[in-house]
Amino acid sequence: MGVNYFFSQQAKWDKDSRYVNMPTVGSETSSCVSSRGEYFFDTDYQDWQITSYDRASPGWGCSPDAQFRILNQYPNLLGEYVWTGFDYIGEPTPYNSDATNLLNFRNDSTKKRELEAALDTLRKKSPPSRSSYFGIIDLAGFPKDRYFLYQSHWRPELPMTHILPHWNWPERVGEITPVHVYTSGTEAELFINGKSKGKRVKEPGKDFRLVWDSIKYEPGIVKVIAYKDGKRWSEAEIRTTGQAKSLSLTADKSEILSDGFELVFVTVAVQDNRKQTVPRANPLIRFTIEGAGEIVSTDNGNPTDFTSFQSHERCAFNGLALVIVKTVKNKKGKIVVKAESQGLKVGAIELVSK
Repeated sequence: MGVNYFFSQQAKWDKDSRYVNMPTVGSETSSCVSSRGEYFFDTDYQDWQITSYDRASPGWGCSPDAQFRILNQYPNLLGEYVWTGFDYIGEPTPYNSDATNLLNFRNDSTKKRELEAALDTLRKKSPPSRSSYFGIIDLAGFPKDRYFLYQSHWRPELPMTHILPHWNWPERVGEITPVHVYTSGTEAELFINGKSKGKRVKEPGKDFRLVWDSIKYEPGIVKVIAYKDGKRWSEAEIRTTGQAKSLSLTADKSEILSDGFELVFVTVAVQDNRKQTVPRANPLIRFTIEGAGEIVSTDNGNPTDFTSFQSHERCAFNGLALVIVKTVKNKKGKIVVKAESQGLKVGAIELVSK
């Protein structure tokens, strides 16, 4: 039996004679919402974005952690299909003023009336959102923090540790800035500029992230050492970056077929002098191409950016942008992709059409 979201009712299914021996799978789960690289401390929603602390969800949904706890509580649940893997055009929940939202409560007249009123208020604010916030991966294919939360739980054999938020908060010096850690380890120790902030230990079946919620921000280095069953398991480190100085391009492949169809996905990172991605940099980037290829599309994963996908100019979003390139049919040779932005060193990458 496939059930969408209502796993808190699994005990009811287990007692129902129609379902008592029927295994259950989560056909839609969680619906956590977030914006890649956006972090808010006193709210989950701001400027039409959603915090990437992975705790926000619509009324029918829950955080990934809450879903994991339910799956642990009921071993006859076979697993889950998360809504969703990728962000997608439309349904920018909770900023969706589309009347089709009423279908969510088509069998509940009270809820439907509440939603009609909420939609009327939302429409007056003219939400500037183009895409969903549900994805584990954003619209440009860049992993959100949540990607690593799922990885830590679904791949317990993989040594990994991920730290959030980023550590560029000059306006928050001395202010509480919670640090969350996603790790496949069972415990971890946090260090800020070499000073231990203590260990946290997961309670099996209950804890799926480790949280230091009283950290006061100071620029520098955040390091986490994770342990599993008492042994050192993995570690991660993030740093306060310098100012944006250059653009760096990397591609998912260096050689492509000259069939006119194959695509190359080129990531553009805004970097400082130490080649670190600057997490709050959003400069306008201009893309050009020479040789045996053409630009198909650009994006940045920002759910509020309505720039045409075909545009050769696009702002980075929290340090990253994407340009998609394809070959010209039957044309072989070099392809050079360049990215330029005022005041930054030009980035370029060379590909080969074969």
